[in-house]
Amino acid sequence: MVAVAAVALAVRLYHQYGDPAYDAQIVRWTGVTQTQITVDFTVRIPPGGVATCNLRARDYDGNVVGTRTVTVRAADGKPTIEVSEVVPTTAKAFVGEVLGCRAQS
Repeated sequence: MVAVAAVALAVRLYHQYGDPAYDAQIVRWTGVTQTQITVDFTVRIPPGGVATCNLRARDYDGNVVGTRTVTVRAADGKPTIEVSEVVPTTAKAFVGEVLGCRAQS
């Protein structure tokens, strides 16, 4: 029973936080307004790969005020892609985050 629970938890965390082969790193967030935040990040993608990345914006109290899922495609000869995406928000964000990226299915 414990082994089944451990496997279920591992699968959930993998789907929530992404595939290590598709490593994403936040660079910065800018353009903060009452309705959006721009999240700049890098993501490592294997050649020919396509990643699905989950972005999140939180307010000063830590509440989630926006989310967005984006698709990032590998570029020829570049193992790491630089991405800049706008996340719509319902209130002024304090921080933008990349929750993780994984291979697009």
